[in-house]
Amino acid sequence: MAGPAFRAAAVRVRTPATSANLGPGFDAFGLSLGLYDDVVVRVADSGLHVDIAGEGAETLPRDEDHLLVRSLRTAFELLGGQPRGLEVVCANRIPHGRGLGSSSAAICAGIVAARAVTIGGDARLDDAALLELATEIEGHPDNVAACLLGGFTVAWMDGGAARAIRMKPSDSIVPVVFVPGSPLLTETARGLLPRTVPHVDAAVNAGRAALLVEALTRRPELLLPATEDRLHQDYRTPVMPQSVALVNRLRADGVPAVISGAGPTVLALVEDGAADKVARLAGEGWAANRLSLDAAGTSVLPLGS
Repeated sequence: MAGPAFRAAAVRVRTPATSANLGPGFDAFGLSLGLYDDVVVRVADSGLHVDIAGEGAETLPRDEDHLLVRSLRTAFELLGGQPRGLEVVCANRIPHGRGLGSSSAAICAGIVAARAVTIGGDARLDDAALLELATEIEGHPDNVAACLLGGFTVAWMDGGAARAIRMKPSDSIVPVVFVPGSPLLTETARGLLPRTVPHVDAAVNAGRAALLVEALTRRPELLLPATEDRLHQDYRTPVMPQSVALVNRLRADGVPAVISGAGPTVLALVEDGAADKVARLAGEGWAANRLSLDAAGTSVLPLGS
């Protein structure tokens, strides 16, 4: 069977930051945020050239070990074969190791770029297959679902296959992120979680997760009770005590705040009029940023835009 043909022109892919869990929706809920990485990929005559600007420019590999390149290669295999060479340019704005989905952004950028640069790629690798592939690379679907689809997503595994639905969050919700100076490996935070939890805690989380769907989409006034968590945040206190303390302090002041993903970033979901005030509450040691909600997910954009 003949291998794939590739476009001569470069493609540009934009991927959003994401926040997973959102309190009670452990390994299921994701929210797409208006903070973006941009990647330009072009098929070359030979070799591999990777250029990185912004976050990770001093630390990320510029060879086949780069997560984005590995994701490109994995997608190209499913699309029929590898190109002769690749040129990859990354403009990174999503902080690394902070619980804002930087790895999911790299994965989604790679697989979407591979599809876009392959002639007939949409037919060979449809949107459902993209989610399956991104989940296989990442290991779980919550962040990659939100990154691919945008908006507020609920993701799950069904018979070993990744599934997700997308909902539109209320326009009145403004995400405020508090990013600490030091990163934290997801594996470190996940390693602190117990194998079993009390039945009462699981029951509370199930109710809060159901309520969060309503709060995020239609009734933001319910966000404070809806974001209560008993499954993961407190167990991670030993490796992010300042983050958990900030969550507790904000919540005591009536601010719906959670650990973003595996942390250590703190996410507050507030109404527009309160966002600037809330952003000033963290104090020293935190970079507070008011963001928008992203509705587009991973997008292929014109090179000049």
